[in-house]
Amino acid sequence: MDLAFLHPLYEHPGPWASVYVDTSRHTEDTPHERHLTAQALSRELADQGADEATCRAVRHALEELEHSSEPHGRALFARAGEVVLDPPLAQSPLRDSADWAPLPHTAPLLELAGEDPVCVVAYVDRRGAHFVLRTALGRQDAGGVTGRQWPVHRTSTSDWSERHFQLKVENTWEHNAAEIADALTVCQEETQADLLILVGEDRERRAVHERLPRRLHDLVVEAPHGDGSRLLDEDVESIREEHVRQRAERELSRFLAAREPAEGGRAAAVEGVPALVEAAREHRIDELLIRLDAPDTHREVWIGEDPDQVAVRRTDLKALGEQRSWAARADDALMRSAVATGAAAVSVRAGEAPSGGLGALLRWP
Repeated sequence: MDLAFLHPLYEHPGPWASVYVDTSRHTEDTPHERHLTAQALSRELADQGADEATCRAVRHALEELEHSSEPHGRALFARAGEVVLDPPLAQSPLRDSADWAPLPHTAPLLELAGEDPVCVVAYVDRRGAHFVLRTALGRQDAGGVTGRQWPVHRTSTSDWSERHFQLKVENTWEHNAAEIADALTVCQEETQADLLILVGEDRERRAVHERLPRRLHDLVVEAPHGDGSRLLDEDVESIREEHVRQRAERELSRFLAAREPAEGGRAAAVEGVPALVEAAREHRIDELLIRLDAPDTHREVWIGEDPDQVAVRRTDLKALGEQRSWAARADDALMRSAVATGAAAVSVRAGEAPSGGLGALLRWP
């Protein structure tokens, strides 16, 4: 996951209120239930020591969701009487929760907010293509291309003139496939799409796919729908989820391979809190791997005011010259470091590496 959207959370000092709320249930009693939830979570923050202004800001923000039709949920991050960030969730949290801590508790977003790959759906036929941009915010027209319009259909006869006509048809198809591939390449560059979904007859999809630049081949999915069909929202969502799942598997495989020492005995991946803290201080983390609710995620570390001021022991920070320090969860501290240094992060499933639940691919050993 690209963590750039979390930057506003680290532009201000804490402490922070971090709230995750489920909005998936929709009945006639929902507004009243959500009102009670807003009050309960606000009281929970107050019991943990949150200031009155921040509790009030969170309660008001939650009450605004009383009539919301959001299908999954919302996260809220607040401090000093202001909700700073409130991203929608792609999955419902297992339970409503509220935490008051020196750092925002952002690790659950890796699973609950999920990756949101930007998709371009290309509806391809022999005459051209129409592109639709699909994001979490909906869909919009993304242009298209009109190729040569004649001739595009074969005949079944076999005399010389008809064979000559067939050759012209083949040339038209080849020309149009190349035109579509060029236009789709430009569209991907302009939209920075993470995924290109080709819809159409088998031959037409394949012809366009083969003519796309090699660098885009890993982004392409050919949808099994016939000419003129329109992908349903659930079709697109299924393709996007599979894309995210495969990406997580690739990153885990990269981590497992990089964990093995190379020549010179140095590995390009580390796991465990002490090694990760050292890598974070030196800005060496390229991608953070987190297994939620694993033992190391809530292990206590010590932080200073800056993202690279993190240590396993409080005395280590003092040795580095940092006089002010606070105890924080290891996953929260490492997420802050990752955001500050432009690193990515990915959630891995229960039972998978890394050991203890925290690991990282490094920028250099």
